Amino acid sequence: MTIPGAPMKALTIRLEDELFAVEASRVREILDLVPITEVPNAPAFAGGLINVRGRVVPLADLRVMFGMARPEPDEDTRIVVMEVDIDGEPTIAGILADKVHDVTDIEAASIEEAPKVGMRWRPEFIKGIGKRNGGFIIIPDMERIFETTDGRTPSLAASEERPAS
Repeated sequence: MTIPGAPMKALTIRLEDELFAVEASRVREILDLVPITEVPNAPAFAGGLINVRGRVVPLADLRVMFGMARPEPDEDTRIVVMEVDIDGEPTIAGILADKVHDVTDIEAASIEEAPKVGMRWRPEFIKGIGKRNGGFIIIPDMERIFETTDGRTPSLAASEERPAS
């Protein structure tokens, strides 16, 4: 939980050439790439399922959600395992990152609402845009990204679906 006016402690990750930040307090661990089990007919942004110490964890690929290219994983690719609230329930989920950088403070005063125009992403999935070292850091709204509309499928199910294998 962030205290209003206090800096946001954030883990910074890279997707393509953009810097993103997720609340560090929600991050449980960072993994090297592990085998991913694809789920037939799942939304395209759903990267599949992974095994984290014997636990089945859903994996999301934010690059797909934000309309970015989906490159082949490389030695920098990581999985950020974090806690998100899905329909009011704390849930462990993973997101793919092209690269994980560091934990940093983003000053509350530097965080602004995402503009409604001029962005390549859907603004309703952006919590804010922070400024740091002369650049921008996109803060995705992880709850909205993972929230469900019918009790089982994420709100992004409207995105293209992956064909059955």
